[in-house]
Amino acid sequence: MLAACGDGEPEREADRAPDAPLPAEEAAEPSETLAAVRARGRLNCGVHEGLVGFAYTDNRGQWRGFDVDFCRATAAAVLGDPDAVRFVPLAIGDRFEALADGRIDVLWRNTSWTMGRDAGERMEFVGVNYYDGQGFLVRRSLALTSAAELDGARICVQSNSTTALNLQDYFAVRNLRYEPVMAASEEEAREAYVAEDCDAFTGDVSALAAARTMLGNPQAHAILPDVISKEPLGPVVRRGDDQWADIVRWTLNALILAEELGVTQENVDQLAENSPDPRIQRLLGVQDGFGSMMGLSDAWLHDAIAGVGNYGEIFDRNLGARSSVNLARGLNAQWNASPRGLMYGLPIR
Repeated sequence: MLAACGDGEPEREADRAPDAPLPAEEAAEPSETLAAVRARGRLNCGVHEGLVGFAYTDNRGQWRGFDVDFCRATAAAVLGDPDAVRFVPLAIGDRFEALADGRIDVLWRNTSWTMGRDAGERMEFVGVNYYDGQGFLVRRSLALTSAAELDGARICVQSNSTTALNLQDYFAVRNLRYEPVMAASEEEAREAYVAEDCDAFTGDVSALAAARTMLGNPQAHAILPDVISKEPLGPVVRRGDDQWADIVRWTLNALILAEELGVTQENVDQLAENSPDPRIQRLLGVQDGFGSMMGLSDAWLHDAIAGVGNYGEIFDRNLGARSSVNLARGLNAQWNASPRGLMYGLPIR
């Protein structure tokens, strides 16, 4: 009894507040990926070879795009520097192999989360940064109003992708015929469409919107209203490194939460110093110490937001009204927006 009352008695698990973060020594097993990133001083991030809006190089050779900014946010969270990234452009057939063999630390490459990939491969999806769906790009001169009118059409589609499988399912269910014009990449599929080797080009609606901006006369082409699949796009890591999965998962989630709470690239420093909101204090590492749970600085999210902004800022400059793609938020709006979307920041507490 006397020993139980003595000074310096270690805190028992039952005595700890339910929402308090675990001490660092009780957190997840140390991450091999995190150790490797820190040792080399940069993040190796797998991205698309060139997709306007998501990942591409500008006329100065600098990487830009939606997924590129999430790479930078991850680097800022881990290393405190959004520029400490080596971008690794990957073809669709190489992306999972590059992750499995360690050429990249994380894959941010508009990749659809499916059961076959998540449960069947040695990979782990850790969130959704863009809700997409498959559609069709056609010439306005064809005067089409629905994908159901594509019976017998030649359709350009990328091989070795969920896109080709979704296309097959859509036409089979409706007992429609089509002639697939297979291409090794999105770029080749777009070029075949431009050459009029096909009547329609199918892909994720966001990719079609990006492709249309690259055509000679974008206004001569339309995206049909039909969306024939669900394509939740998000980051992928190697399975078995739980701490690294947590780092990528919560970096994405916290950027979504930052938009909901009104924390921006411009005001993050001010809010870190003055905000009385405990949710913002936890987000920015002022209160509690959630970064240490993952082996990071408590300022991990402050650094990420200061480097690239919140989710809404990333969306607007790469895909939204401030970009050439000019996509509406749609399903990617916040859960409490008007109209409502699917983006929902999980609580940090």
